[in-house]
Order: sequence, then structure tokens, then C-alpha cells
Amino acid sequence: MVLIDNEKCTTCGNCVIDCPVGALKIEQDTLLVSNKCVHCGVCMRVCRYEAVSLPSDLPETAITCTSCPIRCAIQPGYFGACRRYLNIRGSLVRDREPVLDPPLTSRTNPAINQPLITAVGAGTTYPCCRPAPSIVHDSVDGIDVVTVVTEAPLSYSGVKLKVDTNFFIGDEGAKVRRQGRVIGMIETEEYGSKMIAIGGANRLTGRNGFLAARTVAEICNGEPVELKVDGGVELSLQVGKKPVIDGIEDSKMRVGCGSATIGMFAESLAAVVDEAIILDHHVVGLLSEHPAGDYINLKWSGITPRARKSTRGRYFGEHGSGWGGTNIKQPREAIMAVDQTTAVPGIKILVTETTGQDAALFTLDNDFEIRAIPLTMAVRDTVKLISDSCQEARVSAIYTGGTGGSARAGVTKYPVKLTEAIHNGEATLTIGGAPTYILPGGGINFLVDVEKVVPRSFTWVPTPATVAPVEYTVTRQKYSEMGGHIDHMIKLSAIKNKKKN
Repeated sequence: MVLIDNEKCTTCGNCVIDCPVGALKIEQDTLLVSNKCVHCGVCMRVCRYEAVSLPSDLPETAITCTSCPIRCAIQPGYFGACRRYLNIRGSLVRDREPVLDPPLTSRTNPAINQPLITAVGAGTTYPCCRPAPSIVHDSVDGIDVVTVVTEAPLSYSGVKLKVDTNFFIGDEGAKVRRQGRVIGMIETEEYGSKMIAIGGANRLTGRNGFLAARTVAEICNGEPVELKVDGGVELSLQVGKKPVIDGIEDSKMRVGCGSATIGMFAESLAAVVDEAIILDHHVVGLLSEHPAGDYINLKWSGITPRARKSTRGRYFGEHGSGWGGTNIKQPREAIMAVDQTTAVPGIKILVTETTGQDAALFTLDNDFEIRAIPLTMAVRDTVKLISDSCQEARVSAIYTGGTGGSARAGVTKYPVKLTEAIHNGEATLTIGGAPTYILPGGGINFLVDVEKVVPRSFTWVPTPATVAPVEYTVTRQKYSEMGGHIDHMIKLSAIKNKKKN
């Protein structure tokens, strides 16, 4: 069990709230620990008063779980922090059987997976109470199918830009400007990428709505845009191209975080150096302390990286314009401390980052001073292995929209039935012929990869709104049931013949 210094403990309760196994409680102004404790260290990390510490010895009856870096020490009859593994009479057992048959995820009829035609060039029906510009029917695999198309002005729309880069571009929530005006913001980072939200209902209806709508359309059409992040960088972005940040083109997307890089290349690294620090703005990896290093029988080298410790061999990096997107600009800065009771003079210490584009090699003198040495050919080859395992950095975009409300009236007399059909897999929504992901819950909110849409399919109108090509495909029977505009249907062959003429 963890150790509590009652003189320092204020019984604030933060550790009680954050404990993943419910091992802590406060009674009579005293913090108590039960046998549920798995030594995960959460209480120690959230304590602002340094009142909690981990004992050096684990209970003899506990089993150390190696399924993740936390390495929970689980007592008989109790779960680990993830609530997956249970100690049953001295053996760790997964608490549920494997599910061999996945649940049915879609009831979509294969005949309605693709539209008969796209809505690109179809024109828009306005007011919305009129039938859509084209309601086309044909037979697909012996099934009568209908596709309803319209180029719909969508006020509830925007674009999510995915920028593959290790460069720091700005704080989450920072405003993103074009020509000095706010059109979006920085969102939470996703694995190896920065996310930027442009547009959205509130932006489009705001004072900069026209510029926001134009920007969304230009991004979706693959045109280059210039953006500026408050407190951050200047961006030159174009879908399908490498990102340019403050005038520098980024070419590599990281192979993984620093910890993942250690995990993938531990054996290769250990063959050429005694220690490796993989710099990353999320998780810095330390080879000898990492579970992957432990797996190949490495002992801790005595080196501590300049970062905040998370778990064994994993440290939280700080954002910045240095190596790996951290605040470390000189590789020597990556080595924070040397434990002279553990470290051995002459060891080789590699400092690199998750794309392998920067690397430096150091050694310890007899007096434990850190000295830079030239990269050996073997070290260069290993760093190149990391670099060659990276994908090219690029800019991607997901258009987000909502086709609820009046956008459904041109399809059917009973709009809610269209919504229900789409959520039930009885109707398929595509954008410019591209598949969409329909968000669960109310309404028809969708996501679509703009690179899969027919090229240059988007525009905007100064309501302001973006204009997207929307197709609804459904069986004729279902279309009739939902109150579709049957009287306005035309054969696909008639559309094709008209195009020929």
C-alpha cells in the first residue's frame, strides 16, 4: 500500500476522487488506504503537498501486471487500475470472455451503398418545400433504387483540418485568423497531428461568416490557404500537400510518441547504444527504464531525461519549437541528471526524436561529465530506420455538416422519416459520391473526407453558408413509405440521354 505522511496530508480529497480502484477514503480527518491499492501512483501524482509516496517493496501476495506501463501490483481478490485483470488465487485473469461475434453495425442494403448519380452540378432547390432538382430511379441488382440529389446551402457546416507535424502551432483553444479575422480555433491534438476547426454554425453566423464560409469551401476544394494562430505560428496549408509552418515545410509524420518509438525499436537501439532518449512533445521515451528495455534485459542507466515522469520509461514533454516539438533546442539539454551511483563512465547516450531527423550522441567521462561524440555509422543506420518508418507529413480535411431541417423537404414530405431511415441504415447519405460517417443521436450530422468527394464540388453563398453536393439513396419502396416525391422521379437513362444530347 502507498505510504501517507499525515503531517503533510490536508485531506483535500483529490487522491480519493482520482484513485482508479477506490482504495482511498477519509475518516475522521485521516486518509486511509485499503488492500485494493495497486501502487499505480495516481495519488502521488495528484497530491499537491507531497504527502504520498510509493514503498520500495511490494506485498508478497501481490502480482505485478505487465499489460501496460503502470505495472499494477494486484492483491488476491482485487482488480488492477484498468478494471480488466483480476487476481484470482495468485493468477491474473481477464474479467470477461472474448467476444467472437461482433454486433451487427449496419443494416444498409448493398443496393443503396452508392448513389445512382452525384449532386455535383445538380443545382439547388429553394425554397426547400419544392422537390429536389433531380430524383432519379433505376434497378440495382434487381432492386428498384432512388437517388435524390441537391446542392444544399448548409449553415451548419465547417471543416476539420488535420495537420501532420511535430511543430508547435499554438495552444488548444487559440484563435485562428485569416487576413486578420477570426475564422476558427486550434482543437485538441490527435495522435501525431494538430487539429484545426474552421467555420461551424457560430462562426458562419458571426461577423466574419463570409470569410469563414469562403475558407471552408476553398479548403475542401484543395486550394491553398494562409492562416495565423494567435500566440502561435503562420500556416500555409493545402489538402494533400505537406504543411508549411512559419515558412518551413514539414516532411515527416512521427512514427509514434517517444514511448512508442522505444517500444518499436528497442532491440535496434540497444544494439548500438546504452541509452536512448526519444524526444516528443507528448511522451518522451527512455530506453533503459522503459518496459521494452526491461523486456530485453536492460538495467536503468542512471540517466534522467528533462521531462515530467509519467510511468517507467515514459515522461511528459513540454511543447515548444525544439526537437520533437518540445522546448529542448539543444540535444544536451535532454539529459537532466546522471545518477553517479548507477551510471557507468563510457556509456553511449543517443538523443533523437520521433521522426529521426535530428540525432546526437553523448558519452560519460570518468568524472561523469557529459560529452558529445560523433554519431557512429551503426547509430546513423538505426536513426535512419526510425526515419524510414515514418509516413510523409500532409494536410487532410474532414468536412462536417448537418442536413437536417429544411434540407430534407426537397426529398420527402415527412422529413423525420428521412432522418430515421438514415440512422436505421435504410437510406444512405453521400456527399459528392463519397461515403459519410453519420454521427449518432438526433439530426443528420455527417463527416466526409474531402479528398474522396468529386473534385471542386464545394462553394459558398453569402447567407453565409457553404454549398455541398448531397445525395440520398434509398429503395423505391422505402422512398414511397417515407412520403417521397414519387411524381417527380425520372429514369437514370433519361438523365444520361439528356447529357449525351
